[in-house]
Amino acid sequence: MSFACESLLKKIYPKHNVEIIDPLTLDLGEIFKPEFAYSRKQVPADLKQLADKIAEADGYVMVSPEYNHSMSPALAHLLNHFGSSLFSYKPSAIVTYSAGQWGGARAAVSMRTFLSELGCLPVSAMIHIPNAAKVFNDEGKAHSEEAQKEWDSYMNRTMAQLVWWAEGAKQQRENLDPNSLIEAFQRDPSQRNAPK
Repeated sequence: MSFACESLLKKIYPKHNVEIIDPLTLDLGEIFKPEFAYSRKQVPADLKQLADKIAEADGYVMVSPEYNHSMSPALAHLLNHFGSSLFSYKPSAIVTYSAGQWGGARAAVSMRTFLSELGCLPVSAMIHIPNAAKVFNDEGKAHSEEAQKEWDSYMNRTMAQLVWWAEGAKQQRENLDPNSLIEAFQRDPSQRNAPK
């Protein structure tokens, strides 16, 4: 499904850079330690490189199969390595798929909460792909030209929202640093608690 999204974005929005980051191809270490927990001088090169890519991006397309009515554990594990400061004030799009008839819609529900907590608020339109293996081949192409047009049209509703919000958020971030509006946590997340 990632290839289908990449292909559509490159075709319809050629001025934007698109890169697939596949959590299954990354070695995140045997013991979980998030990127932000390291001293800045000791961040492993792979985590540093990925953190830089996340920080530089203006928007994210999160693609996940449905796994026990939730998002892929591999995607959740990857995202848990990075703090919300890298994702904040940028939009995301949710793309889910399944072998069954729901297209991962149940996974998308939990993804909305997860992505919102990271600060990369999901756009309202989502993409759900039921019977995924019958819809797209391994290269992300539909099995007929007519089907490809239909899927491109369906998927572009979400991608158009993502691009619109990403361009708008980028412009606003350039005009006003959002971090200047909110005091950053200095000690721990309990600082966001309501006053006693």
